[in-house]
Amino acid sequence: MRKTLIATASLALVAALAVASCAAPQGAAARQGPRATATSAAQPKGPSPAASATGGTATTPSGIPAAPSKDPTVVALWEALMSPVGEYAASASYAAVLDKFGAVEPYASIQAAEERHIAALTRRLTALGVAVPPNPYADTAVAPADLTTAATAWADGEVANVAMYDRLLTQVSGDAQATRVFTNLRRASLEMHLPAFRAAAANGGVSP
Repeated sequence: MRKTLIATASLALVAALAVASCAAPQGAAARQGPRATATSAAQPKGPSPAASATGGTATTPSGIPAAPSKDPTVVALWEALMSPVGEYAASASYAAVLDKFGAVEPYASIQAAEERHIAALTRRLTALGVAVPPNPYADTAVAPADLTTAATAWADGEVANVAMYDRLLTQVSGDAQATRVFTNLRRASLEMHLPAFRAAAANGGVSP
């Protein structure tokens, strides 16, 4: 009788372990949510400037090239340019808003600023011997359905952009020029773009 009970308990333990081993990956995936796949694919960090029509999830075009070097400075500069919360995606997204709604502010001014940010990153990458491809988001960015949604989404996008530069600055601490570029772009996002989008969000989606 005792042997039977022990055998039964052993079988129950084996079955329980088997069920747990099958369930664990599913639980991990559930905790990570849909953003986990996008993060592994293109390192997005928060709401993407290439937002969906609702301003929700990242819309990352396929075929974004990986950084052409393992040099930490090149990798950081490349991410600042190519990330779904980077400068290429932001410029394309603001251009999509302008195409849909006309030359509304603050989008018109900030889109022009994003082009200057792109130029700053491109100059530094070129100086490091890196050939920079055209904007892969240009044909994929979709404007939100209305300007209030757009302004709200891009206030969040600027917060994510600042967080990106906070992280990338630690990767380029040995490169004074890259540090200066990142510091300037972070300041623009935090002190100019973010307040402009927050003000617009409180004013029907356009600058007061």
